[in-house]
Amino acid sequence: MTDQPARWTRATVYPDMWTDPAEDPRNSEGVSPDGELATLQEFLTSYRLTLRMKCEGLDPEQLARRSVPPSTMSLLGLLRHLAEVEQDWRNWISDGDPLPKLYGERDADFHGAVGEQAEADAAYAALEREQGLTDAALAEHPDLGERLGKDGIAVRELMVHRIEEYARHCGQADLLRECVDGRVGQ
Repeated sequence: MTDQPARWTRATVYPDMWTDPAEDPRNSEGVSPDGELATLQEFLTSYRLTLRMKCEGLDPEQLARRSVPPSTMSLLGLLRHLAEVEQDWRNWISDGDPLPKLYGERDADFHGAVGEQAEADAAYAALEREQGLTDAALAEHPDLGERLGKDGIAVRELMVHRIEEYARHCGQADLLRECVDGRVGQ
């Protein structure tokens, strides 16, 4: 006997996928978007959706499970962390004082990720709110070459960094989810 969950997937067409292509909300009909900004936004949207998909169907305790000791990382912690990061990106493009941290000092986003329904609901709400605020702030700057904030970060660099951050955390979410209930796939 082992405590490790059996590996499984909902996909029937390709056994290494999260779900069948016809049911995958990330699949879009038609050609890819025109232009660099639209392409970057589509990749960001896809990674954001991937993270949510990796979390769906789990209860708060499962979301908060730290699957790779001694790491404090959990799926719930990732949701909280990315809300914090979205807010921080707005700090990068602002000339004003930085906004206060959502969850407190370093790693509080992970340490405070406890398996309670209210905490899970709050994490989802915070992530959605912070994504919307960052998207709205950047929508005011459609020129990817424009430099913003005290450090003069280019909008393009920020967009690519956002995609990189979500992509990295989606890879971690793959492993965390597999440890929680055995579900695998891209």
